[in-house]
Amino acid sequence: MAAEPADGDADKARAASMDNLKRLALAVHAYMDDHDSKFPNDITDKDGKLLLSWRIRLLPYLEQAELYKQFKLDQPWDSEANKKLLVKMPTAFNSPRVRVKLPGHTVYQGFAGPGSVFEQGQELRIFSITDGLSNTILAIESSVAVAWTKPVDLPFDEKKDLPDIGKAYGAKPLAVLCDGSVRTLDLTTLSATTLKAAITRAGGEVLGSDW
Repeated sequence: MAAEPADGDADKARAASMDNLKRLALAVHAYMDDHDSKFPNDITDKDGKLLLSWRIRLLPYLEQAELYKQFKLDQPWDSEANKKLLVKMPTAFNSPRVRVKLPGHTVYQGFAGPGSVFEQGQELRIFSITDGLSNTILAIESSVAVAWTKPVDLPFDEKKDLPDIGKAYGAKPLAVLCDGSVRTLDLTTLSATTLKAAITRAGGEVLGSDW
């Protein structure tokens, strides 16, 4: 689902989105503090089938413990029980910079693919991010919204072109890094090589001068 630029005060919306991204990063770190430095990955069944997004794991750290208890963690996001909770998306997942047509959809996503922070099938710890927390993207504002409970993020393949992530933001989406800092990704000047290096967690690349 494509997201469209929102009307209204752009500066206020940008500041509010920055605050949301910082909250998400703080929640990730709080989760890791309680789970032996493990990164919050997607929820799966015993056979590895994807059920729910990593975003669900953050709920107790976003003052949403009661909502977390309502989820059936052994059922997929679109089960009868879990689908009812779509409309209860916390405001932290709602970017005021864009309009999303359906309720319960978020533009805040990570990258999922080999070498990324949300690489599926991997149980990562904070020390898995050897490129440095301040050099690795945790999540961004995407131009495509997804159901916030659905275990899906932006596809990433270092050998392929990146998806268009900045269309809804005048080619300047916000990104939160793994250290919790937020920055603007100016896609008019940022090279694909540098952006891919910032997405990978342990590639050993040196970010370009355009970062």
